[in-house]
Amino acid sequence: MLLNLLIKPGWVVVENVVQDRLGHAAFGTFTALYALTMVLAAVADIGITQHTTKRVAAEPAFLTEYFPTVLPLRAGLNVLFFGIMLGVGWLIGYRGYTLALLALVGSGLLLTQYAQFLRGAVQAHQHFNTDAWLSVLEKALMLGLVLALLPIGITLTNYIGARTVASAFTFVLLYALVARLFGRVPWRPNRQQAREVLRGGLPFALITLLYGLNERVDMVMLERLASAQEAGYYAGAYRWVDAVMMFLWTVLPLFFAKFAHAHQSKEEQRELLWFGQRVTAVPLLLFCAFVLFRGEVLFWQFSNSSPAELARMTLCLKILFVNVLVHGFFVIYSTLLTSTSYERHVSWLVALSIALNVGLNLLLLPRYGAVAGAVNTLVCAVFVSGGYVWLVQNRAGVAVPWAMLARLALTFGLLCAAWYGLQTQLNLHWLAESVVAGVVFVGLLFGTGVVRPAELQPFLKRGG
Repeated sequence: MLLNLLIKPGWVVVENVVQDRLGHAAFGTFTALYALTMVLAAVADIGITQHTTKRVAAEPAFLTEYFPTVLPLRAGLNVLFFGIMLGVGWLIGYRGYTLALLALVGSGLLLTQYAQFLRGAVQAHQHFNTDAWLSVLEKALMLGLVLALLPIGITLTNYIGARTVASAFTFVLLYALVARLFGRVPWRPNRQQAREVLRGGLPFALITLLYGLNERVDMVMLERLASAQEAGYYAGAYRWVDAVMMFLWTVLPLFFAKFAHAHQSKEEQRELLWFGQRVTAVPLLLFCAFVLFRGEVLFWQFSNSSPAELARMTLCLKILFVNVLVHGFFVIYSTLLTSTSYERHVSWLVALSIALNVGLNLLLLPRYGAVAGAVNTLVCAVFVSGGYVWLVQNRAGVAVPWAMLARLALTFGLLCAAWYGLQTQLNLHWLAESVVAGVVFVGLLFGTGVVRPAELQPFLKRGG
């Protein structure tokens, strides 16, 4: 986890440099191609990775019995995905060089996904240290190759090529490692086993497809309906959103397991929800306030962008971070629902959000571009979050902590008022201003009752 947390900020910084060198249009094209492959990625897996990991962990003999079928099945699905991906790319207007780039991006993603599938066997056999190193190998290698390209001149073609080489190297290494750990697995497809694995993986595939569409469709539609330039602006802003959201994706699996363990106790679920509400929201209050008042600082590497381009990216960033704030408040409700047998309700809600998003995109993207994409994302986040809260209270039967939500909202409002006062009354460097705002934020947490001194006494005694 520590290695991943170190690699992620490094990759964000390097991608900023890459976008600045390539230009917004070229990078917007790459991001749209990558988003399209991610949207269609569920076709290549159909939930087999999650299903296989679950089965191997519960039944060690599953690997020996089923892998002669699963390996060729997974390879066949890769071929199917590749064909579908190119077909969809051609249908939405990609031709020639751009279609070739889509094929290269898709190849890299296929290799990465196959490597993740093989890692499932490593995880299920408790080789966690090995898996931890494998999880950062591709990112570290990709980072090194891209950094090597910067001094000699980076282009869209060699950038995508470097990413694909990193994926290919990691896949070959992992395949050899799996063969060494578990022996060489022969390919002997069994039709009955293939049907069983596909049926087991379909529920996972549906969720993956829905969430993939919900997160990635904006970029594809923006590049197609507006321009690659607008897609580049959106990508530059969304990169920081993705980095900050890593906090939630790190914390939420812990609550998922806790909620699942407490599925028979509404009282225990309520206590977890009320505690998790603060854990997920509090850090994001400060991050989001920083972006609203000092968001332009995050684009310091874009020396080749005009003031107008930087202003447009900054506006998109601020709108998108209001979306992050909404997730900080309400994504814990989704975790409760999906861990306590309400996956179908959540899937329907996400599907409705996708329909709303696509409709708004068709209406607004051609005229307003990246800013419309950011606004549409926020509208859909508010819609789906309201649905989560309604389901938790009315279907799951768990009390919503309205008083705590009000305290968190009050804390954020007071923080923004204090930050506004710092900007208008004092002429501080942005770093000094942020430190002062951080100190004010800590005081507000105690003042509004979000954090109580009594809750910290056990930790203070332990430290003493």
